[in-house]
Amino acid sequence: MKLARSTYYRRPDAGRHRARQAAETTVRAATEEVVAEWPAYGYRRVTHELKRRGMRVNHKRVARVMREEALTPRRIRRFLATTDSQHAEPVFPNLLPQVCPTGLNQVWVADLTYIRLRREFAYLAVILDACSRKVVGYAVSHLLDARLPLAALDAALESRRPPPGLIHHSDRGVQYASRVYRGRLAEHRIRGSMSRVGNPYDNAQVESFLKTLKHEEVYVNEYDTMQDVIDRLPYFLEEVYNRKRLHSALGYRPPEEYEALFTCSAT
Repeated sequence: MKLARSTYYRRPDAGRHRARQAAETTVRAATEEVVAEWPAYGYRRVTHELKRRGMRVNHKRVARVMREEALTPRRIRRFLATTDSQHAEPVFPNLLPQVCPTGLNQVWVADLTYIRLRREFAYLAVILDACSRKVVGYAVSHLLDARLPLAALDAALESRRPPPGLIHHSDRGVQYASRVYRGRLAEHRIRGSMSRVGNPYDNAQVESFLKTLKHEEVYVNEYDTMQDVIDRLPYFLEEVYNRKRLHSALGYRPPEEYEALFTCSAT
């Protein structure tokens, strides 16, 4: 069989075997803990979270463990559009192709979505900073009219106080094209920008956020009433998404941590 003579006398290293088993048990337990906290995480985010917790682990090993333990991320349901672009209000040109944000409060992206409840709908307007992906303003309502995104805009203006020249990008929905909304942008010397008709890629960052929101919060916790929205949604947006959830585009850091590092490096 062309085997070395020493092979016949080889003894298993019991200590090394026990250490390997203990390490495997530790990885499995830690992986299950991360997935229990973040049910929608895939193996890449789980790997980065484990490393942030001080573990030396390979993404292939995490993928194997998740596959063997059936710890795959939950699938999402499709959500319907809330955009009505068939209106007579003026629209802004698309400024995003001309801009690549290199700092905070240079570009904000905004959108609306619905949250299906047991007997009604709730509507959410949200604004993100395009550089850090942080939620900088949001509002919830029973009604889908211009007052909803206007409340989110006012919240963002209050919390960030951006300099003149900020670009505000949204779709062509009638709420964002309304006279009152355009007036508020002009009042703060904010430049309006809107996506092309029927092109979600122009506002991909906020579209991705809404997918995350539905996948990792709304569907997981099965919101039933408006009180559920009031009780849980602010916590997810402010504490979970902004401060804890790892974002692949930010080097697997939460938005607030990224902003802190960005601010330090810029000074």
